Amino acid sequence: MHFEVPEIAFTPDFIVHDLQGQVHIDKTPQGLLFQGEFNGSTQQECVRCLSEYEQPISTEFSELYAFNEKNISDSGLLVPEHGFVDLEPLLQEYLILELSIKPLCKPDCKGLCIECGANLNSTACGHDSFIHYD
Repeated sequence: MHFEVPEIAFTPDFIVHDLQGQVHIDKTPQGLLFQGEFNGSTQQECVRCLSEYEQPISTEFSELYAFNEKNISDSGLLVPEHGFVDLEPLLQEYLILELSIKPLCKPDCKGLCIECGANLNSTACGHDSFIHYD
């Protein structure tokens, strides 16, 4: 199955744009094996300059939805009685794990001036004091 979604709001502060992906489903004796690959982008705030930017995001997963409790895996996923599997919570979890703890708009982001607060990526404020990032 192939998916293309222009925008999906997992939560009000976690929205993924241009989500594309595919899921392959296999039936095993234990349950349904879902193998997925997804990519898109999400808006992030740079920890140095506080500017918002689009961050590419991608993930892959392989999860077994067991037919019964006897075959359940560590993930604890079961095929619901009604037979419809909602992949949105699983996809949300995998995509969140791919987000950076310290997002940067670019690797060499200069951040903000500690005296006047100017974004040093877009202006030279003339102050000598600035923070060096390693």
